[in-house]
Amino acid sequence: MNILFFLIVGGLILIAFLLILTPLWRKQNLQETDIDQRNILIAQHRLQELKDNKQSGVLTEAQYNEQLADLEQALSDDLDIKSSVSLNQTQSRWMVWVVAIVLPVLAGGIYAGLGNFEAVSHTAEMAIDQQQAKADEVNKMVKKLADKMQANPNDGQGWLMLGRSYTVLKQFPQAVEALGNAYRILGDQVDVMLLYADALAYVNDKNLTGKPTELVFKALALEPDNLNALWLGGMAKAQQGELVKATELWKKLEGLLSNDPDAQKEVQDLIAKLATEMPAGQTSTEATTDSSTPAPASAQTSENAVTVEVSLAPELQASISDSDTVFIYAQALTGPKMPLAIVRKQVTDLPIKVSLDDTMAMMPNMKISSFTEVKLLARVSKSGNAISQPGDLIGSTPAVAITDKTPHQVVISETLK
Repeated sequence: MNILFFLIVGGLILIAFLLILTPLWRKQNLQETDIDQRNILIAQHRLQELKDNKQSGVLTEAQYNEQLADLEQALSDDLDIKSSVSLNQTQSRWMVWVVAIVLPVLAGGIYAGLGNFEAVSHTAEMAIDQQQAKADEVNKMVKKLADKMQANPNDGQGWLMLGRSYTVLKQFPQAVEALGNAYRILGDQVDVMLLYADALAYVNDKNLTGKPTELVFKALALEPDNLNALWLGGMAKAQQGELVKATELWKKLEGLLSNDPDAQKEVQDLIAKLATEMPAGQTSTEATTDSSTPAPASAQTSENAVTVEVSLAPELQASISDSDTVFIYAQALTGPKMPLAIVRKQVTDLPIKVSLDDTMAMMPNMKISSFTEVKLLARVSKSGNAISQPGDLIGSTPAVAITDKTPHQVVISETLK
């Protein structure tokens, strides 16, 4: 609180009171004295006029006596008026106390309840200045550490510390470089891999596809109960459309968060959301086949395999990104729309030739080999969601026979409405 401010305000209020209350207080005495003097003076002048008129013969004795009586009565009436004015002035004195005491107390009470004492202080400004000074100090320390690492590039712990610092400052491109160096030197340490994966995902618009996913699941293999690894692993699988696997990972995480109800509730909400997005009947623990896990050679040459060649219409090239997800899958002509076999790629992989077979089934009882004819589709998803959404790009074929071993062309040329 700024004491000087309140001293100045108090002084100004005191001056205002002196200017307002002094004349109000003095008015009573001055007015009473003026009334007496004026009435008496007027009566004296009138009396002298009457005497002069009598002596000069203008007034007779009877007229003089009559007007003298009138003068005395008028003076008596004036004195009565003075007394009344004096009484009213005395009664109005309470206004002085209202202005001097009641109003300041009332105003102070209102300000105490509705005002903000900090608004007249430098506390907020000082807090902002302190935060800025602290941020500048941190930036200088990080810059100093970065310069040190340039001079000592083989210090793995130093790179790790620098990567953590850049992550806190949300400078993710710099964090990726620092954590990449830490990973190169320190090897497969779980904390390093998870930090590195997280930074890579932030640089790629929070997308864990590719290297981040590889790092996360390598960390999970080393520490299956690592909370961060389970969280990121579930997020990666959800982004890839493998909702069942994502649910499994987050259910395990939920069980490990019994001591943190808030975090546990957040995970439960995500699991519930996944359940609403999951295709009807999808309960198997088998997930969609990731592009990083190719089907075995024997499966690729299975007699039930269907070969698909996928390309993108040239007019759609400008509307997509190289990192957008491409789902290539077979679907039954009638009944559930759940993919009978599915693979996940990226736009950068197009054009591409893939084989769809029973090893890529999402459910044991829904395989390509169970049908004689299927429909082939390819869809570009900007969100990476396995469920079709408006704005996705798609291409498909009419019915194709499972026994037809010729490659089937699918051109992605339409936009889902």
